[in-house]
Amino acid sequence: VFEPTSPHDATLMWFRRDLRIEDNAAFHAAFSAGRAVHCVFVFDTEILNALTNRADRRVEFIHASVIELAQRLHDAGGELIVCHGRAEDEIVNLAQRLDVGAVYANRDYEPAAKARDEAVARRLAETGITLALRKDHTVFDSDEVLTGDGRPFSVYTPYKNAWLKRLQTTDAFYLKSYPPEKYLNRLALGSRTSRPPRPKGAPHVPTLEELGFKPTNLKELNIPTGASGARQLLNDFKRRMARYHEARDYPAVKGTSYLSVHLRFGTISIRELAATARKAASEGGAVWLSELIWRDFYCMVLDRNPHVVGHAYKRQYEDIAFPNDKALFTAWCEARTGYPIVDAAMRQINHSGYMHNRLRMIAASFLVKDLHCDWRWGERYFAEHLNDFDLAANNGGWQWAASTGCDAQPYFRIFNPVTQSQRFDAQGKFIKKYLPEMARVDAKHIHAPWLMSADEQQRVGCVIGRDYPAPVVDHAVARAIALALFGRVAKGS
Repeated sequence: VFEPTSPHDATLMWFRRDLRIEDNAAFHAAFSAGRAVHCVFVFDTEILNALTNRADRRVEFIHASVIELAQRLHDAGGELIVCHGRAEDEIVNLAQRLDVGAVYANRDYEPAAKARDEAVARRLAETGITLALRKDHTVFDSDEVLTGDGRPFSVYTPYKNAWLKRLQTTDAFYLKSYPPEKYLNRLALGSRTSRPPRPKGAPHVPTLEELGFKPTNLKELNIPTGASGARQLLNDFKRRMARYHEARDYPAVKGTSYLSVHLRFGTISIRELAATARKAASEGGAVWLSELIWRDFYCMVLDRNPHVVGHAYKRQYEDIAFPNDKALFTAWCEARTGYPIVDAAMRQINHSGYMHNRLRMIAASFLVKDLHCDWRWGERYFAEHLNDFDLAANNGGWQWAASTGCDAQPYFRIFNPVTQSQRFDAQGKFIKKYLPEMARVDAKHIHAPWLMSADEQQRVGCVIGRDYPAPVVDHAVARAIALALFGRVAKGS
């Protein structure tokens, strides 16, 4: 991928995981290189056709966010050209038809996206058009934060320290970044020759049905979409950020930012969020910034180690002989494990496409270390169900929990689902929200309801085996098996 060598009459801005015009690196670069800028978004059939669920919240979130982006550009006098097809073909054909000198986009770190961009760059170059990529999805690229001898980090804490040190000598942040207002008067209308005239104020975006999808429960879940939705959530979180370090681990408390899906689809800038955390000058802001640095870290790991897609980062753990009992995996998926904190977490993701981060760790640890299922099974399930699914973060999180990844939880440290429940949902408020059959179970028993006497179970209307399942495994026994499974591999390495 090369940079244009001279200004052009027109450029093409290709929106992807950056559905905003505020603080958008490629959007800024496109205006810097061209006298007029065309804008395009492609509903990529190579991605959409692979989705088995035609009622996918992520597609609906993207669709709503694209509509907002199109309206914003339309109101500024421009147009968002919205295509539905194979992105490689659509971009190359559109760039040639509009006679642009360069196509600008923001860099993606996933192997499939990198392969797509390399193919687009080759095809564009054949006609003298440049594909120019910018850093926008992360604060720092994978080659910007390295060890003293120039290698990528494999442990988070030294990476974080180097990341923070580099921050002192860079202008990476929002306050010195890319405001859109001075550019909008140079937006281009594109070519409408193939489309009929449309009413003023109504930008053209295909409907969900035209894309082959159905509406979901996104609206009833009150998940705000688009750049305006991200702004709404950020403004709310700013009032709570100072307590983030105290509240973030408790799923019954409104302690997190809820911005992960907006970061996933770029409806807000990572630079702005990192700058906001840093400017807060509070312990909560510092801890939140650390979480944002984890995001850069996992992107770096994926970019530098593409083998982690489908394989263990630590290759010696590739050959763990997981029993992979399909009945146990199904019980986990369907929230029937008999461990309330795990089942409540699974009901949350199944209902809403969201799971609190503490619960992600608990649920992942339980699947791998208690049910002895391959971590890749759980990774795929989260990939199919999470609204904020991001390959780098999802893979990194699962490999952390499974002890197979970069700077992972040591295999001999295994979450106890009961003590985790007691610690992070002491009164069972979260459990009762998603397991209403346990509404009358007291805080003493809600974390391990099978320990209630038969009379107590009858009294509270939660009979184990009838109203709520018995535990599918005994944690102490399962823990010993997991230690043996991992220990054999560790000793052989």
